Amino acid sequence: MQKISTMSRSGNRILKKCQLTIGLDLGDRFSSYCVLDDDGEIILEQRGATTPEAVKQIFGRMAPCCIAMETGTHSPWVSRLLTALGHEVIVAHAQKVRLIVKSRRKDDRIDARTLARLARIDPELLSPVQHRSAQAQLHLTEIRARAGLVSARTALVNAARGLVKSSGERLRKCGTQQVRRESTSTLSAGLQEALEPLLREVESLNERIQEYDRRIARMAKETYPETALLKQVKGVGDLIATAYVLTIEDPHRFRKSRDAGCFVGLQPGRRNSGESEPQMHISKEGDEYLRTLLVQGAHYILGPFGEDSDLRRWGQQLAARGGKNAKKRAVVAVARKLAVLLHRLWVSGEVYEPLRNSQKELRAVA
Repeated sequence: MQKISTMSRSGNRILKKCQLTIGLDLGDRFSSYCVLDDDGEIILEQRGATTPEAVKQIFGRMAPCCIAMETGTHSPWVSRLLTALGHEVIVAHAQKVRLIVKSRRKDDRIDARTLARLARIDPELLSPVQHRSAQAQLHLTEIRARAGLVSARTALVNAARGLVKSSGERLRKCGTQQVRRESTSTLSAGLQEALEPLLREVESLNERIQEYDRRIARMAKETYPETALLKQVKGVGDLIATAYVLTIEDPHRFRKSRDAGCFVGLQPGRRNSGESEPQMHISKEGDEYLRTLLVQGAHYILGPFGEDSDLRRWGQQLAARGGKNAKKRAVVAVARKLAVLLHRLWVSGEVYEPLRNSQKELRAVA
């Protein structure tokens, strides 16, 4: 690796103002980086392996500096490692750096150079994000692994139903978790034999998913007791509560609870120009899996088993307005309100009152 005479170590002291600015474009196997001096001149452009050992070797010998990178598969562990080495790390939102996303010249070296220049001018241009801690990342991996098994189970069950239909028969209606080898009892002997290995695999996936459910319940109880505050809301169980806590991690990152709905991408987009203010779809930014879980919770709240609450009544009023997508809009709106409500319960530690607003209105009328 090429040495630079201007990069002299100044002990473990972290400089208040970074003397060097580095743009790091992370790749799966190799990463490119560009080093700028105080005047914005390029003093080094190199590439190295995307491994902990290589990162330590390259950046461990540098004086503390400002390093910008984009979000990606490797950005969590790389950002934590660079921070431990004493550098100031800026993790840019990959979809919001238009100079890179919309660029017609896609090149790792050019992307690294662009990141370095933007970080030097104004870090806010990178729409910086905050990665979760290593422990939260590890625990969230269990939840994501469960989601992978659920997705595989759904694909196998759908395959079984499609194969049966092509023979003029049908599997009985039930949830994917209820599909077993016994479900083929009404089918012909030939189909039962053909589907037996597939449904045996579905049963195995059911067992593994139940194992993850037990682990997540134990994790919520022992490691994240604050999830009990969130589970006061009917429709929010261990899975949703734990995923919510792990994804947000620090509830005080938001100035107000309403920002939680924006964080998971459930707020409508805005495009105001003059007198034009069109109604737009939700932004779908933030964590996609958490957004999916919140929508599932909203379906339960508005469904036949949801308890009577202000949130349910409000959602039903939206759905009753009619229109082509009234029910879908109501579900998304309730999911956004649910994200806000969970954050409020988490921060305040209050006891959840499902009909709090309705009771206030009754008392006001009386």
